[in-house]
Amino acid sequence: MNLVHKIEHWGDTHHPKVLDLVRVALGIFLLLKGIAFMENTSYLRGIITDQDVIDVSPDMLMILVYYVAFAHMVGGILIAMGILTRLGCIIQIPIVTGAVFLTSVFQEPINAMAWPSVTALVLLIMFTVLGSGPWSLDKYLAFKS
Repeated sequence: MNLVHKIEHWGDTHHPKVLDLVRVALGIFLLLKGIAFMENTSYLRGIITDQDVIDVSPDMLMILVYYVAFAHMVGGILIAMGILTRLGCIIQIPIVTGAVFLTSVFQEPINAMAWPSVTALVLLIMFTVLGSGPWSLDKYLAFKS
């Protein structure tokens, strides 16, 4: 059994049911964040361009903005429903890691906007290891087949 299968097996056997409620809340949070970014793309563009270390062309900036919004919406739905949860989390981790750096978590004093990003990043890493859990569409579909 390779390392990935060992991690999946460990995550499936050590997953408390109450964490499924946390997984659903995380998925809904990411979905709503994606919808908010789609409704106000200038806000996300402003966050990215306000950083002095990032120099992005306008075309690449719009691609990045729409990618972030789309990935948050799709990943949020996958995570909330509990189907392909690990894939949804892996798609979200680079985006949320970027959000942690963009919200100035490493400056004194820590920006208040950093805490939701840090919490989401920790939960995404946790659900990448643990998987979707017993109350998920993955388990329901596996039970039916």
